[in-house]
Formats: sequence, C-alpha cells, structure tokens
Amino acid sequence: MDITVIKGFFFWCTLINVVLMILAFFITAFAGDWAYKIHGRMYPISRESFNVAIYCFLGLYKMFVIVFNFVPWIALVIIE
Repeated sequence: MDITVIKGFFFWCTLINVVLMILAFFITAFAGDWAYKIHGRMYPISRESFNVAIYCFLGLYKMFVIVFNFVPWIALVIIE
C-alpha cells in the first residue's frame, strides 16, 4: 500500500464522518423531540439529561474525527 492510497482512505473517512456529524447535528437541532421520543422509549431519561448526553456525544465524536481522521490526513498531505 502506498501513501496515496492511505491519504485517500483518511480523506474519505474524514468526509464521511463530517457528513454524519452534520446529519446528527441537524437531527438534534430540528427533530430533537422526535429523537428524544425514540430514545425515551428505550431508556428512561429526562429531556435535560438527553440534551446533555447528545451534546457530550457530538463533542466527543467531533474530537475523535479530528484526532483519528483529519489530523492523519493532514499529516499525510504535508509529507507527500
């Protein structure tokens, strides 16, 4: 495997994860009640706790995308 293939892999991983992150943001921003209702059926959780959990999840997801997808892609772009 050469560096071009690995660079392409990290680029597509970053792109797919950013699209999923944006989709998750729009779902929670514009269909938050619907998402809460679905999760409320599975887990007994208050709306405030749900909002905190979603906020923490999106923040953690963003950090993982940056650290494990975006930074390696940038590093490969720099060294090539």
